Amino acid sequence: MAAPAKKREIRQKLRDDEEDRVSSSSEDEEYEVTDEQGMELQLDFEGRNPQDSDFHGIKTLLQQLFLKAHIDLGGLTDLIIAQNFVGSVVKQSDEIDDESDDDDNDVNDVFGITTVINVSNKPNAPCVQQLRDLLKQLADEHATDAVNTMIKNVLENDTVQLGLLINERFVNIPAKISVPLFENLISEVKRAINRNMICFNFSYYILICKLYKSGDKKIEKKSKNKNKNTVSEPSILWSNPEEEIFAEKATVSFEFSVEEEADSGLSGKWTETDTEMIPYRRVLLFEASKLQSIIDKIQNQFP
Repeated sequence: MAAPAKKREIRQKLRDDEEDRVSSSSEDEEYEVTDEQGMELQLDFEGRNPQDSDFHGIKTLLQQLFLKAHIDLGGLTDLIIAQNFVGSVVKQSDEIDDESDDDDNDVNDVFGITTVINVSNKPNAPCVQQLRDLLKQLADEHATDAVNTMIKNVLENDTVQLGLLINERFVNIPAKISVPLFENLISEVKRAINRNMICFNFSYYILICKLYKSGDKKIEKKSKNKNKNTVSEPSILWSNPEEEIFAEKATVSFEFSVEEEADSGLSGKWTETDTEMIPYRRVLLFEASKLQSIIDKIQNQFP
């Protein structure tokens, strides 16, 4: 049995619009969130360390990111739970004391996962080697030659520690919840390094983002003869809005469509009146030293 879950100081309160707004405390944040039917929900979220009972919830969230990629998601989930001193799951909070928590109460109620996996050389788990192979394959197929070369150099350099950031949650959970989750992750990584766990002393991070594109956005551009030409430019919808800030700070990136992989309903549903949105993945590589400044900018943009 896993150890009792350690609750992290990231409680998030999602309010109903019928309630009067009140001042938030140091531990609670207030949000309004809308479900797919347009109804306002009231929920309290908190972060905890991953534990055995979170297996199916974490695996489901990984599935919405990797879709049909050849990765042992069960093995990856086991790895995330095994290193539960780094990373958090987002769960609905309750009023029950930790001492009375039962593992069965936590089954299938994982709303998000934020963690990091080392994907550098000499992987000690088959799922990590599969992650490495996937990154190489995707870069080969979709990246420019220069980007492909850099990603492979980072993966193959014995002196470089590369971390795969996993930042997954259900649709419509506000972006601001990512700030305390990433802050906790940074603190936990520093603590692991101080304990001589050099595998967490990352030089670079890779983040795989979910986004959607449509070609319905019209823009006007001036040609050399000063006549305006109207052209189509894809509009972009980020599944996790804060990841657009990561994209701005990326050293290199590339993207690809996953339209043929039947994206999960977890990523949202489109009605007949909506413009068709094509699902994409964008792979970002950025320096580990930039993570704190990225989180600071996210906090400013999603206060």
